Amino acid sequence: MSDDHASHAISAYGSRINQTPHLDRIANEGMRFNHCYCTNSICTPSRAAILCGTYNHINGVTTLDTPMSSSLVTYPKLLRASGYATAIFGKWHLGDSPEHHPSGFDEWQVLPGQGEYHNPMFLTPEGPVTCRGYATDVITDLSIDWLRSLPADQPFALMCHHKAPHRPWEPDTAHAHMYEDEHIAEPETFWDDYATRTAAAYAARCQMMDLTETDLKAPVPQGLSEEEEISWRYQRYIKDYLRVVASIDDNTGRLLDELDTLGVADNTIVVYTSDQGFFLGEHGWFDKRFMYEESLNMPLLVRWPGVVEAGSVCEEIVTNVDFAQTFLDAADIEAPLAMQGRSLVPLLQGQRPNDWPESMYYRYWMHRDRDHNVFSHLGVRTTTHKLICFYNDPLSQPGAQGPADPPEWELYDLEADPFEINNLYGHPDQEAITATLTTELRRLIQATNDTPPPCLG
Repeated sequence: MSDDHASHAISAYGSRINQTPHLDRIANEGMRFNHCYCTNSICTPSRAAILCGTYNHINGVTTLDTPMSSSLVTYPKLLRASGYATAIFGKWHLGDSPEHHPSGFDEWQVLPGQGEYHNPMFLTPEGPVTCRGYATDVITDLSIDWLRSLPADQPFALMCHHKAPHRPWEPDTAHAHMYEDEHIAEPETFWDDYATRTAAAYAARCQMMDLTETDLKAPVPQGLSEEEEISWRYQRYIKDYLRVVASIDDNTGRLLDELDTLGVADNTIVVYTSDQGFFLGEHGWFDKRFMYEESLNMPLLVRWPGVVEAGSVCEEIVTNVDFAQTFLDAADIEAPLAMQGRSLVPLLQGQRPNDWPESMYYRYWMHRDRDHNVFSHLGVRTTTHKLICFYNDPLSQPGAQGPADPPEWELYDLEADPFEINNLYGHPDQEAITATLTTELRRLIQATNDTPPPCLG
């Protein structure tokens, strides 16, 4: 798993700005999920949802300021109890104090907080250690060393979790000059003026002009017009982002090759994902948090020899809450009834259950967060439409800021408007679909045992 890796920066997903041959190998030899979504597009909550198989209002990890209790039931704990060797190396981001350290792992070595790209310090059961080198290489080295230490017949569950491509996008020496003499095309919606959008889009501090000199790694040239400066900033941002992705791709290749060398590739499920999507200049933004597609969509590539058809594609709606039950099902371990997702194993086998969900529920709790000022919102996405309620209330959530603002709504026809430019909420010809989606949103709130905000209460 990587951090903030947008699926549209993977060539298996049709990226127009970079190539990722080693990640593509997982897709070519397995299944690509085109509609995998996070239920809360921010690091800590997404990671908790993946580990626990529950929504954030259930596991209590709603914002960056709500660490995960080590007492919660997670899929690694259940795998370990069933005889699997378990390990995690890399990013944890679920709390640095002892009561929030990784549990359910035979071995762990994790970055504190976001960690550093170069010569990173890691937390371990024995205390902090510093490793020389580049974080993506080091995390892969630790993963490979652990695999090599296992007996040949030992079942294992390894979580290799990269810091990259999280801000501030610091490349290693090998990739530092990639794209140097190239111009990366700006996305189609780069100059979006938010003309039909609610106040949330205007207020968010994730435009190119919000990138810092630390992000850009150079002072802004003098004499540029505002438009020229915005374009210059985009080039600085996107090239470093793609450089750190290239390192992930290379190290994914190393890990795949190691499975071949150890002779376990044919009996190992390989999953590549990220904790959420990311804006790569779409709508003029970087970062995530919003329920818009670029932030909502997660990459999910799964190779399972003998089970998953090579080069297959799944178009069904799935979420990060489904991951835990999927991994347990694949290992023939019964999932706890408290888990709220569904196993993806039938989809991986090429079967679609008749009652497979045709909608998903999203909720971002961190109203007016201190760094990006994104408003709290929830919503429903179906196969064709999206309804978002910016309920704009901190609701006493840690990390959320006040005061509350009046709620606003957005509605998108994803078939006619896949880039989500035209907010249709309140249009006189949209009453029927609005009513249908509002009903579905209320149903999902109830089905997931969530408490609606006051405007939906």
